[in-house]
Amino acid sequence: TSFVALTLDMTNGGHRLISMAPIEIQPLHHPPDTSVAVPGSKSDTNRALVIAALADGPTCLQKALFSDDTRYMSEALRRLGFAVEANHTARTFRVEGRNGRIPADSGDLFVGNAGTAMRFLTAFAALGNGRYRIDGVDRMRERPIQPLLDGLSNLGVEAVSEQSNGCPPVVVSSSGLTGGHTRMAGHLSSQFFSALMLIAPYTKDGVTIDVEGEMVSRLFLDMTVTVMGRFGVRVSHDNYQRIHIPGQQSYRAMTYHIEPDASAASYFFAAAAITGGKIRVEGLGKECAQGDLTFVDVLEKMGCRVNREEHATEVIGPERLKGIDIDLSAISDTALTLAAIAPFADGPVTIRGLAHTRG
Repeated sequence: TSFVALTLDMTNGGHRLISMAPIEIQPLHHPPDTSVAVPGSKSDTNRALVIAALADGPTCLQKALFSDDTRYMSEALRRLGFAVEANHTARTFRVEGRNGRIPADSGDLFVGNAGTAMRFLTAFAALGNGRYRIDGVDRMRERPIQPLLDGLSNLGVEAVSEQSNGCPPVVVSSSGLTGGHTRMAGHLSSQFFSALMLIAPYTKDGVTIDVEGEMVSRLFLDMTVTVMGRFGVRVSHDNYQRIHIPGQQSYRAMTYHIEPDASAASYFFAAAAITGGKIRVEGLGKECAQGDLTFVDVLEKMGCRVNREEHATEVIGPERLKGIDIDLSAISDTALTLAAIAPFADGPVTIRGLAHTRG
């Protein structure tokens, strides 16, 4: 089977075709039995980049993901005055942390269509002393960010939508962040919560976030809490009805290994599920911080066998995949993977809980 790979230039909202190249896909003649290595996690890499910039001293991120999202994040940190060295070949970032201080007193940052970078940098700028503008492509200018701006405003930061429409560009004017109480609705993107949590250790009084309603994406918040803990910071929560991060803490500079991307791994696990094969992904073990690894629990309910090891996870596909009715609100990034293999099941596959993914 032949496919055509298109390379597009989508900077500044454009869609310019750069190249076209055919890709030959050879059909399998027998079920796969293999071990694969997947790229680093975008979520882990961008969280770690923010934390590394806030830490006191040099941090080396190993097995990092190099993508548009992480490139925009690292370039924005450079514009804010941080020393960031990227080695694509070695897949490492080296970041010189400034212990909670932003060197530049102004910045005009561009993040393309990288939602994680937009949200994390909006909160990050609140730790500075000056005026910072964060913008993106036309599509980014349609993505709501007002709940995060309101959350920052409740903490005493002037954070506004430049067009007064609740979307980027965002302008943050700050003279430092004391901390305090704020509130956000639990059905919102977990990135709004994570953005505030990541900067909270460097406030004087700490930050408490009251959650209105049920927290939808709690597994992503689990990841944020885990990564913050790996860098030496304490976070407490009451079943995510209230989140508290004490102030006057500091991230520990260190060498940090980025986890493989669990969302990307779901494709390989799914391949095992529909072929009756066996696929093992190295680096995603029992201590994995990413909620998307629980996709293998879904496959297990559909008849797959799952071996969970200290530093790897293995999925063995069944003779026939079962249908399932499942709420994927906590791991919505894997919904399309499940949709792709649904026709191979012996019964209906119903996927629920995706309303929060709009926009």
